[in-house]
Amino acid sequence: MAERTQSYKNHTRRPPALFLFVSFVLLLNLVNQLRHVWTDPTLGAAFGALVAFALLCMPLTAREMALTVQDRVIRAEMRMRLMETLPADLKPRIHELSRQQLVALRFACDAELPGLVREVLAGQLKSSKEIKQRVKDW
Repeated sequence: MAERTQSYKNHTRRPPALFLFVSFVLLLNLVNQLRHVWTDPTLGAAFGALVAFALLCMPLTAREMALTVQDRVIRAEMRMRLMETLPADLKPRIHELSRQQLVALRFACDAELPGLVREVLAGQLKSSKEIKQRVKDW
């Protein structure tokens, strides 16, 4: 199977279908448990609703944790890459780049990276969307 060429238009990914399905089922479970609390307000029904809410939080928290780890890996990778590719005058300023900026800059090739970093540090490119749109060679 041939790989698609990455671009600004196709670089994002949707959450996996299984994640969406599980989240939907757990949300329906929470609504059902809240219905039981409404129709038959007992301690057992309230506890069931509490457990249903906790279960709903689990996949959401797991996804957030995975994305946090992914961002940390990207930051470390980008800082190493920037140390290798940036000219000497920009290397001391690598720590000034935010997480969002580093994540957006990862899409740039080595040749255009120094120019984009200069623009980001000069305040010309503020959002990650602006940075990604300026990347020519994905």
